[in-house]
Amino acid sequence: MILTYHKEGDYLLPNLTVPEAPKLGKYGMLRRCYLRKNRQGIYTGLLLNGKLNKHLEEVDRQADEMVKRLISQMVKLQGVTEELKEQDQLKWVGLMNNIRAAAEEIVLKELVYS
Repeated sequence: MILTYHKEGDYLLPNLTVPEAPKLGKYGMLRRCYLRKNRQGIYTGLLLNGKLNKHLEEVDRQADEMVKRLISQMVKLQGVTEELKEQDQLKWVGLMNNIRAAAEEIVLKELVYS
């Protein structure tokens, strides 16, 4: 990387740009916190190589996809249908909340906190 300067008055100031902030969701932010607190070597290595943001975005994308896929599979396995939603909304909401919590727990264990 070549550093260039511009003159302001009697001073030469470096032409620096701030890198674009990553577009992170819930899982990317959780991964960043986990790496910073528990895997400082990996965190520092990714940060110094300029690969941290890409890694966090990838983990976030994979986690979102995995949660959606797991929810879809669990809904089919447990027989949660639109008919149930029409007949007993409270039961449907309870089942869907349990399914989502289970899917998120799996994703957190296997992707975010590993």
